[in-house]
Amino acid sequence: MKNSVVIKSNRSGMTVILDPEVPYEQLLADVAAKFGETARFWGSVQMTLTLAGKPLTPEQEFQMVNVITENSEIEILCLLDQDLERTTRCEKALNDKLMELSAATGQFYRGSLSSGETLESEYSIVVIGNVEQGARVISKGNVVVIGDLKGAAIAGISGNTDACVAALDMAPEQLKIADCEAKCSDKGKRLAKGPVVVTVENGEICVKSMKKSFFQR
Repeated sequence: MKNSVVIKSNRSGMTVILDPEVPYEQLLADVAAKFGETARFWGSVQMTLTLAGKPLTPEQEFQMVNVITENSEIEILCLLDQDLERTTRCEKALNDKLMELSAATGQFYRGSLSSGETLESEYSIVVIGNVEQGARVISKGNVVVIGDLKGAAIAGISGNTDACVAALDMAPEQLKIADCEAKCSDKGKRLAKGPVVVTVENGEICVKSMKKSFFQR
């Protein structure tokens, strides 16, 4: 099993590498055992999944996803495709949809923010890129980073406690919603594994792994 299934994590999810020489049914059993053994390590999280190494049919991919979720507390948000052309088409469709929604949901910023840069808006902000250490995003609404959040994110600056901060990977220098501020490490420690959404509940900062429903708002 150790040689047939290898799990590698990345900023937004995981890649499961399958030995192409091992029969599919054996791989299915090995994946079940592997995730059963490591369930406590992963905990209850939402992640993307990439299956690599052995070509699988859509039905086999579906079975793999089920085996992982049945033997762990992981929720698979989506199955990423290694086919570059299809991935490019999916990214274009996503970007087109984001721009279509921009007028209703707030301001979109394409690109990463470097140290010393500040992005401020009267509306919600979606950063399609990274917010590096020393950079700041300030909004009266929500702050959503489709990338890494390592700098400062300040949402709901007008006192809006319904605002939120979300990112694919979150290790901020400063994080604040209205008058509530999170305790952030100065050593770049992540608040949680994978995509994270931060809200205010009962007057306190609440950090949760991001669920699919967040993107359906």
